Amino acid sequence: MTDAIEHRICESCHQDFALEPVDFDFYKKMDVPPPTRCPACRMMRRMAFRNERFLYKRKSEVSGKEIFSMFPPDSRQKIVENELFFGDTIDPMSFGREVDFSKPFLAQLYDLWKAVPIYSLSVVYGTNSDYSNNYTGFKNCYLVFNGNYAEDCMYGNGVNNGKNCIDFSHMDSSEFCYELSFSADCSKCFFSTRCNGSYDMWFSKQCIGCHDCFGCVNLKNKKYHIFNEPYTKEEYERRVKEFALNSYGKIEEFKKKSAEFWLKFPNKYAANNKNVNASGSYVYQSKNAENCYLALGLEDSRYCQYILTPPTRQCYDYTVWGDNAELVYEAVASGLGIYNCRFCWECWPENKNLEYALYCSNSSNLFGCAGVKKREYCILNKQYSKEEYFALRERVIEHMNTMPYVDANGLRYPYGEFFPAEFSPYPYNHTLAQENFPLSEHAAAEQHLIWKKPEGKKHEATLRWQDVPDSIEDATDDLLGQTIRCRSWDEDSEEAILHNCTGVFRIIPQELEFYKRFGLPIPRRCYNSRHFERIKQRLPAKLYTRECQCRGDVSLDGGYKNIALHQAHESSSSCTNTFESPYDKALPDIVYCEGCFQAETA
Repeated sequence: MTDAIEHRICESCHQDFALEPVDFDFYKKMDVPPPTRCPACRMMRRMAFRNERFLYKRKSEVSGKEIFSMFPPDSRQKIVENELFFGDTIDPMSFGREVDFSKPFLAQLYDLWKAVPIYSLSVVYGTNSDYSNNYTGFKNCYLVFNGNYAEDCMYGNGVNNGKNCIDFSHMDSSEFCYELSFSADCSKCFFSTRCNGSYDMWFSKQCIGCHDCFGCVNLKNKKYHIFNEPYTKEEYERRVKEFALNSYGKIEEFKKKSAEFWLKFPNKYAANNKNVNASGSYVYQSKNAENCYLALGLEDSRYCQYILTPPTRQCYDYTVWGDNAELVYEAVASGLGIYNCRFCWECWPENKNLEYALYCSNSSNLFGCAGVKKREYCILNKQYSKEEYFALRERVIEHMNTMPYVDANGLRYPYGEFFPAEFSPYPYNHTLAQENFPLSEHAAAEQHLIWKKPEGKKHEATLRWQDVPDSIEDATDDLLGQTIRCRSWDEDSEEAILHNCTGVFRIIPQELEFYKRFGLPIPRRCYNSRHFERIKQRLPAKLYTRECQCRGDVSLDGGYKNIALHQAHESSSSCTNTFESPYDKALPDIVYCEGCFQAETA
């Protein structure tokens, strides 16, 4: 064990990054060399292998039927229906091959991966949810991605136990919500974010245990408030009715007004809750979880993102999933009972001792395999005895170090590195990487990454967004036959392309029924543009060293006057706490340490 922090230069971005003693302990336990890339470059590389929200039509390699797939048609990856892959129709072992020590091992694995037919969608237990992916237990869902057990939902991502919701991101145990993000246990909450245990809320942020509030922020257990001012029940209902929220123009007005109002109040240094020794953003009920993002029930882990299904223990550089995962390093979209796995992509369920595995399930002791099911002691999909396997594994690791794969950017990939991003079959702009590390088409091309240009409008617009009725009261069923031009495309086509704007969109019957039921106006943007508008509120997966902006009885800029005494420091003195925060100093947001924030929101 080393006793000192070691600084290295990232081979990708050439920035300094640090390795601490606890990191070396983990690498020793996993029997892997320390990383050569910084945490951000490692995260970006893994996220390039996660297509969360895009579907394509492909022909099955076996049946010839046209089916939905998470792989684009030009990816050269063979796909089949899920039932064929998980049945007995496909035998991945029939594609097994000997290791060729005259070629880089990762190049051989890539060729194998392209040869083995793979299931088209990453779904388990779906009912009438053909236009969704990356889920377990969806029913009657349309264009909903990444979640567990949702019903009658549309246009969302990151959901657990949701019902009858539209246009949401990262929502748990909620129903009848619209444009809700990073919230839990909510009902009838609209255009709100970071709310918990609340109902009948409009344009509200960071409210807990509240109901019947409009444009509010940082409230707890309150009711009948408008922009944080209390009203009687009768006054509140009268004022909200006067706001005419069935009007698109009024909704846009209150979006702007509420966002400006929220900026007048302090934010907790990070959107974390119920943790012990944790850092990052959106980290909940975790212990010893450092520099993590969107994590629940994580323990003794670092550099993990989108790990929202506990328990997950002792993992580093792990993106997407969890669910009884332990000792995982450099993996993406793998989980559900995996143990001691390194460099894995889409490996689930119940895998043990996997290295450089892609789309493998119910297996153990695999090295460099693709699509293998219920096997052990295999290399490049070829079966070996236990003794042969471990002997050959050592030879392959030595070969990977002496003849590493070199990507198109000239970067080396010896043993211990995750797959090169150029191996990903997904267009970069269709992956999680684009959401967290956005690139232009030109920048992606410079890094030799796939980019998918808009295919052009398959349908000409029959209705301009400006001509959609302002009020839902005036919207008729005739809208169901219209192809509406997206507002985002007209306002900034360059940005719209980066956000995968579809140019035009349609309203479906269930959607129109929802809008009429809750008096919501028809949207003017396509669902991709709405998604990117919504996640603009999201804190980034990046941390900055910050100081608490509490300056005694006011905030740093004097724009907010404290309403409580802060026991962490004298009321007349500045707070001296420092912390790691996802809030950039360049942003106008007021940022308080946990103690000062809790005092203000008690």
